[in-house]
Amino acid sequence: MPDISSDATVTALPPLAAQAARLIELGVHELAGIPADELRTFAENAGGTDGEEGDALLAVHPDRAPASALAPLLRRDGKPGFVVVDMPDVDDFAPDTVELPDAPLYVVTGLDRGDRMANWSPEEALPALTEEGRSPLLLHEGIHWVLQQPPILERNRCFMTIGSRLRKPNGTLDARTPAIWISNGTGRDGRERRAAPKVGWCWWGNRHTWLGFASATGRGSGVQQQES
Repeated sequence: MPDISSDATVTALPPLAAQAARLIELGVHELAGIPADELRTFAENAGGTDGEEGDALLAVHPDRAPASALAPLLRRDGKPGFVVVDMPDVDDFAPDTVELPDAPLYVVTGLDRGDRMANWSPEEALPALTEEGRSPLLLHEGIHWVLQQPPILERNRCFMTIGSRLRKPNGTLDARTPAIWISNGTGRDGRERRAAPKVGWCWWGNRHTWLGFASATGRGSGVQQQES
């Protein structure tokens, strides 16, 4: 198994209020059917309760804003994001080992791009993350992260989101695992998409030197406890 000794990827996110404003600017609240004021109020109340400043990501539940609707909002070099053509079932990839708060909005903390696991396979990375007490990021969470912090998606430093898996009708898991990276404009992507953010997939047992494994330390509703 590859080495895991290198440091975690550390990055500071904007305040939750700024993240809410960004989602409203992009129209995510309309996609999700959430009033803008409700989104702002959630961010104000959640600030400082689910992690240190710069450590919390505001996320919309995938039942309200699926990956297929979020991906085109990504931008890099002025080009919109896209989902690969051979992943028409992208929204069927759902939390498998991850439990989400039962709410339209929630907060993800302790994000790590997982560079230290580059050239691992998903099959190798998942048990290692579990042993560390970390939770693999979900595809829609990864998209939210790039929406709020575009520089986190770097060429040769992209990431997989293996918390999202697809269950087949017979109960077995599809061998594809979602990832977010940067298109080279080859094949069916098309030259016009070169350098655009790309939502695609890799095989469960394959390794890629340019893909880490994004993870988090926790997820919460962001609801403050009232004093009695």
